[in-house]
Amino acid sequence: MAEIRFECRGVRADPYGAFPTLLFGLGITAPDESAVHAIALRCQIRVEPGRRRYGTGETELLADLFGHPSRWGETVKPLQFANVSFMVPRFAGATEIELPVPCSYDLEVAAGKYLASLDEGEVPLLLLFSGTIFARAAGEGFTVRQVPWDCEARQGLPVSVWRELMDRYFPGSGWLRLHRDTLRALQRYKSDRAMPTWDEAMEALLKEARE
Repeated sequence: MAEIRFECRGVRADPYGAFPTLLFGLGITAPDESAVHAIALRCQIRVEPGRRRYGTGETELLADLFGHPSRWGETVKPLQFANVSFMVPRFAGATEIELPVPCSYDLEVAAGKYLASLDEGEVPLLLLFSGTIFARAAGEGFTVRQVPWDCEARQGLPVSVWRELMDRYFPGSGWLRLHRDTLRALQRYKSDRAMPTWDEAMEALLKEARE
């Protein structure tokens, strides 16, 4: 069987997922039209931040991740976004699938921090494929081969799609992990001042810090 090929044909937010999920449209082609019984597919997805430009506001927020812009030539490196596995069903010649990728909004994770800093445009992604191909043999039976190591595809994730996904599960908000002692101190601060929400407590602290 000739080498298999992968092409990414778009990405959208899953409207029915139980948790935040992106659906990547993949075109898979066996050039000699061989019958493929199945593919035990693995996909590593990386963010390639060096492949796009950034506005002033984005640059300020990304300093927490990459440092001062004068150092970005050294510090801006690919970020791990996800590792997923998927069983591609039987096909002959070519097929199209949607690869589900669960997502996190944890701002302690580098990729989550990066995505939360963007205002517009696209997130440049690189999809690296591996796995095992089960295909029909020339006679009876089947062959087992590995997905070639150089199979990859690039896809831009619109920032608007990411925000649509996050707003569906965390409307107008985000998650920030705090140490237990810090959280208890914040809770006492909020309680002592009879503040009804955590947002109000954080806004008051920020105001005090500015003053």
